[in-house]
Amino acid sequence: MPLTILLHSSKTMVPVPPTRELTTPVFEAQANELTDYLQELTLEQYQKVMHISEKLAGQVEDLYLERLELPLTAAVETFRGDIYSGLRALEWNDAEKDFAQKHLKLLSGLYGVLRPYDGIQPYRLELGYRLPEGPYKDLYNFWSDKVAEAIPMDGPIINVTSDEYAKVVLPFIDTSRIITPVFLTRKTAGEEPVFVVVHSKIARGSYARWVIQRGLATVDGLEDFNDLGYVYDGERSSAKQPVYVCEQFGGIGLSQRLT
Repeated sequence: MPLTILLHSSKTMVPVPPTRELTTPVFEAQANELTDYLQELTLEQYQKVMHISEKLAGQVEDLYLERLELPLTAAVETFRGDIYSGLRALEWNDAEKDFAQKHLKLLSGLYGVLRPYDGIQPYRLELGYRLPEGPYKDLYNFWSDKVAEAIPMDGPIINVTSDEYAKVVLPFIDTSRIITPVFLTRKTAGEEPVFVVVHSKIARGSYARWVIQRGLATVDGLEDFNDLGYVYDGERSSAKQPVYVCEQFGGIGLSQRLT
């Protein structure tokens, strides 16, 4: 049974020349449909929907008006942010790229779901945005079960996406398939480990990278994950929620926001 890894897109994008041949997103038609709609929004609507400044709203407005004229780039190489600093896709070798293309799914507000080397154009559309009244007001309703139907119908799913994006897939998937790792940091020796948002984001990307680099076909061996200083904690873990604890977070420097 195939193993699937769920991650999600990022608002931050830096287009770079693709390192391999691009594929076509499965929901390209829906992405173009949403783009047509978004091109009709006003500057004020962009501000309100996306909770951004007038200046940034102007940039987003220009982006959508020009988007379909921009060159295609590989999704996994274009997205930036804490998760992608852990994923480090630009460092993958050919075998890792091949494995990721088959097993990694990137959830997206505009594209629904992407394979790593699907060709995309820059955009800004989070799944949680509440668009103006009409058929696109609620993107969860727009996508409904379409995204879940594009996920393999059997096999385990490693869920390292966010709650916002998981909601477009998990309600339509047998929960027995889902494995959701948890990453905790022990800030002081002897104290209980705690959840640190930035650490966890980078760790989720690193976890996906670790699975991809090893070409894991099953979930056997997930307890061996040891990147960034994390160690499997058997006492806190369950079969569906493995817990990893780091005494000293090893991802300092991967994110500009870490100090």
